[in-house]
Amino acid sequence: MLQLVMPQALTVAVDVVAWGVIHAATGYAAHRLGDSRLGRDGRLLRPRRWETVARYRRWLRIDRWKDRVPEAGDLFRGGVSKSHLPSHDAVGLALFVRETRRAELGHWWCMACAPLFVLWNPPLPAVLLVAYGVGINLPFIAIQRYNRLRTQAVLDRRSRRVGVRS
Repeated sequence: MLQLVMPQALTVAVDVVAWGVIHAATGYAAHRLGDSRLGRDGRLLRPRRWETVARYRRWLRIDRWKDRVPEAGDLFRGGVSKSHLPSHDAVGLALFVRETRRAELGHWWCMACAPLFVLWNPPLPAVLLVAYGVGINLPFIAIQRYNRLRTQAVLDRRSRRVGVRS
């Protein structure tokens, strides 16, 4: 395997800059995705049978820490913050669901870039940098999935109520 050899200080600088560029580029790429591409859960985003709101709360205690991590959904012009619901009506909830898909994809893409660090880092730092990529993105993925499960459940309940009244 080809590995670039650089002085240690330069390698560290390249690692820091590379992660910054990767985070920004994947976030921007997700921001630029058309809304039509985010209208439903694809294979990667689809909740698994074991994923429930209760399990996220019980296993991850997600309610205790999810609001303490940074949220950058509105970093780029036209972006939507996921700190709060845009509105409580069906349109606002559907927008929120779509934006959780956008954010989750951005974090999956960022995490997928982690193996690039093997190209110029010695084995131990490469493993640590890949672990950083996974460790920093998985909590954000979990938050987006949890929020989407909760919000989608509200939308489903509302649509069933409307269907019953019709």
